[in-house]
Amino acid sequence: MAKDMTLLWASGSAPCWRVMIMLEEKQLKGYNQKLLSFEKMEHKSQEVLDINPRGQLPAFKCGKHILNESCAACLFLENQYKSQGTKLIPDSPDAQALMYQRMFEVLTLHQKIAEIVLYNYRVPEVERHDSAVQRNREALTAELKLWEGYLSKSDCCLAGKEFTLADVVFFPSVGFLFRLGLSSERHPVLTKYYNSLKDRPSIKATWPPTWQVTPGLDMLKTV
Repeated sequence: MAKDMTLLWASGSAPCWRVMIMLEEKQLKGYNQKLLSFEKMEHKSQEVLDINPRGQLPAFKCGKHILNESCAACLFLENQYKSQGTKLIPDSPDAQALMYQRMFEVLTLHQKIAEIVLYNYRVPEVERHDSAVQRNREALTAELKLWEGYLSKSDCCLAGKEFTLADVVFFPSVGFLFRLGLSSERHPVLTKYYNSLKDRPSIKATWPPTWQVTPGLDMLKTV
């Protein structure tokens, strides 16, 4: 069933991970996939550009349909395979509204994380400005406070009692936060959420392979 699907991805990329979790949840096995390296600039290869002209990952093709935006790919797969695997969109309008809101809010959270990571990556330590570092950390801290508030009012999953598209999109960003050294003591609510889902079969099966063999970082230890 999934043999007409192709996914080009990179280990540790939250957008790539979302699509992979989604494919697992919908029981779409046997799709064509290829692990690429950002460090080797393989995301700029012609193979990727043929699917994703921006030279970004994921590059995902489902039959004749190209869906390189991870949220778009997740929504498409849920709608195409509604009766297969896990049902990831709730029935009630109230639950749907909450799920969609949280699902797309994740993009803001991930941008806050990316701002810190990219600043550290692009600016040598001796050239970093304390004001810029502090501003990025304060912005992420404020964002995390929002999410901990959301989670404290939910029932184990992000948008209620059931695992939904909101969790498919959110968990990879949470995993990335802890990979970067986020303090479990300072963020007990996020830690509880992370621990409750990290062994879910779809998440465990798609855990970034590089994370399994290399230590985490301490970039966010003071956040």
